[in-house]
Amino acid sequence: MARAQSRFICQACGADYARWEGQCRSCAAWNTLVETVVTARQRPSRGVTRGSAGTGPQPVALSAPADGPTDRLRTGLAELDRVLGGGIVPGSLLLIGGEPGVGKSTLLLQVAGGVATQGAGVLYATGEESAGQVRLRAARLGLGSGAASDAVAVLATSEVGAIIEAARARRPALVVVDSIQTMTVDELDGPAGSVGQVRESALRLMDLAKGDGIAVVLVGHVTKDGSIAGPKTLEHLVDAVIDLGGERGGVMRLVRASKNRFGSTDELGVFEMAEDGLREVADPGRAFLADHEGAASGSVVGATLEGSRPLLVEVQALVSPAGYSTPARRASGIDPTRLALLLAVLGRRAGVSLGTQDVYANLAGGLTVSEPGLDLAVALALASSLRDRPIDRRTVAVGEVGLLGELRPVAGIDRRLREAARLGFDTAIVPAGRNAFAGDVPGMRLVPVANLRDALTATLGGDGRGSGEPRDAARAPVAVPIQPERRVLG
Repeated sequence: MARAQSRFICQACGADYARWEGQCRSCAAWNTLVETVVTARQRPSRGVTRGSAGTGPQPVALSAPADGPTDRLRTGLAELDRVLGGGIVPGSLLLIGGEPGVGKSTLLLQVAGGVATQGAGVLYATGEESAGQVRLRAARLGLGSGAASDAVAVLATSEVGAIIEAARARRPALVVVDSIQTMTVDELDGPAGSVGQVRESALRLMDLAKGDGIAVVLVGHVTKDGSIAGPKTLEHLVDAVIDLGGERGGVMRLVRASKNRFGSTDELGVFEMAEDGLREVADPGRAFLADHEGAASGSVVGATLEGSRPLLVEVQALVSPAGYSTPARRASGIDPTRLALLLAVLGRRAGVSLGTQDVYANLAGGLTVSEPGLDLAVALALASSLRDRPIDRRTVAVGEVGLLGELRPVAGIDRRLREAARLGFDTAIVPAGRNAFAGDVPGMRLVPVANLRDALTATLGGDGRGSGEPRDAARAPVAVPIQPERRVLG
């Protein structure tokens, strides 16, 4: 039987060494040696060529019947099933990442309970907690008793081999590994969380998922910059990467898929953190609208589209005179590069100069949006804050702002406006043009505008400039004649 041993393989040139070294002697690259399990292969007998035995995998036609069940596992959480594309595919490998304390373990324990209620077995392997601690959380979530609790087995271990043996013995439909950074392989000497341990653990769990048809869900830690800790190979191995985000001090939790081989990556799931776990938000379209009485300057409602779901989100902006030589530019939930572009367009094309102002922009509810459909709402919020003039609360703005100050149509504008009308908005600022919107929305008054200056005039009045003062005779600028230059001849 082939004996496995540990070797350090250079990720740049493939050279192997018996022990770790800082620099590869072959290609002179630094910190590229990764501990890897290497199995000694037996040489083939004389007269027998490799692959002649015919025992390897054989090509299969696309029309051939699928092996094993093809029905997805429902998680019991409709918002998560929406992000996954209808549920968990049997035999798939999923990775869920998020900030510490955001609720990853809580979410997966609820998923385990939801799968167990369908009569399927679940193996919950944890390397961070004991079995008693997991049972305490399950009791808080209402999973401590009943048929679902009997179908979920908890295994407190950090050894990947023990998890695979237990899974093949019990044959569950779902295996949860919390977390992949705590797992170790006996053949490797590196500590848990090292590149070699994480990659080898993920490879063996992938073999379990693909070979035995068991869905495996991995929990991944997140680094300071927001990326999942470990080698990038980890994200390439899995079938889907699910991000669980949200402010730790807030109650909203957002689920997105940055990679999904079995569904779309544009969908968004909205949850609310409560004492008994994560609850699905009944009306996600209203979840990101801040509650405050009366209209306020610097507040504009925009309509965005997350996959097939339209969402109304409040854009908040604060503009104040800069106290230092360099004005501050801060954005939360908005791309800072996009904010800088809008500031330049406002100053150059609409006459709203913000070069000497501190600018702060934020999306209510902790939502992060990268699509350009909120450009018009952000620009109007900035101008409203500068002029200290509120915009009607029942007005929604939709449109992309170009470098010339023109407004461009966005995809799915009809669905956005119908959602806004359902939530009580009666006026919409939309791009003008025949390709912008083809139809009317009942109960909604459409105000088509061609450029950003016209949008400012339609919402804030006046001529759309940034002074915010009426252009009457008392406040009209006084023309000062230019004195001719005097020269002294000596």
